[in-house]
Amino acid sequence: MPANNGLSLRHTTRNFPNREGSKPAEGQFAGVCLMDARSIAATALNGGRITPATDIDYAPVHLDYHFDKGVYDRRVYNGFGKADPEVSLIMGPNITDWPKMEPLAENLLVELAAVLHDPVTTTDELIPSGETSSYRSNPLRLSEFTLSRREPAYVGRAKAAAAQEAARRDGKAPEKLKALLDRVGDGGALLGSTQFGSCVFANKPGDGSAREQAASCQKVLGGFANICYEFATKRYRSNCINWGILPFTLDKDTPFDYQPGDCVFVPGIRQAIESGCEDIPAKVLLANGGVEDITLHVKGLTPDEQEIILDGCLMNYYANRS
Repeated sequence: MPANNGLSLRHTTRNFPNREGSKPAEGQFAGVCLMDARSIAATALNGGRITPATDIDYAPVHLDYHFDKGVYDRRVYNGFGKADPEVSLIMGPNITDWPKMEPLAENLLVELAAVLHDPVTTTDELIPSGETSSYRSNPLRLSEFTLSRREPAYVGRAKAAAAQEAARRDGKAPEKLKALLDRVGDGGALLGSTQFGSCVFANKPGDGSAREQAASCQKVLGGFANICYEFATKRYRSNCINWGILPFTLDKDTPFDYQPGDCVFVPGIRQAIESGCEDIPAKVLLANGGVEDITLHVKGLTPDEQEIILDGCLMNYYANRS
């Protein structure tokens, strides 16, 4: 750790201001070829002051190099080409399977679990770093942190919607779902073909680092759609698609004054994605009983992205083709 106002030299691209070292500090980049063992040793020998190896007098000692692969054979398992389906993979207590992802249904009904009107919503707000790191192999536990720094009520709302969808798939649909669907048609008939889950609205989501957990955690909690005016990055939009989250956008002059608890019904969504339709009529079912029309867009999907959304996620897409 360099002292305050010290110079920190790194050859990685992660050394943006104050990322590493003390505050205040000065950071510089160096080519990997300059950060060799001799230069590091010379710097250590010179009390930590950055010193090139050419400034140190030393007698190089050339030793014959022998690679001993035994250390890897004893400590690292290499199962490539030796698959044994009779042996189960043993997972540690904090490594869990992904929950099953369902394919996209004929119709979609989502409840707004978070409505964010900030100019931009970052991936760190969607799923914070830091304390979440130890749960990266535990999707269900990791999802508990979703939007925790921005909308603490989100997780509870999303879980409640997911529980209702699970009951619907088991043929025990809550009366709430039928009542909602009765407002747009024959609720009893629509129950079997309408997927129910949660949704996030944000003006411009996904700015910041490339963590795919910002999308996967929403899907683990039963999220089926994001609605926004634009995505902050193509990367976050792609992550949403890979998890089967519909990337809905709105025209910039379309007001979105709805609240958590309001629902959005998108009839014929599966056919719309299959046919490449980019302008999709939907209805907002207000918590106070009102119904309003709205137009959603899903623009520029590639054929592969269409199939991924229809299959429910990228994992399903690969499984269906294996």
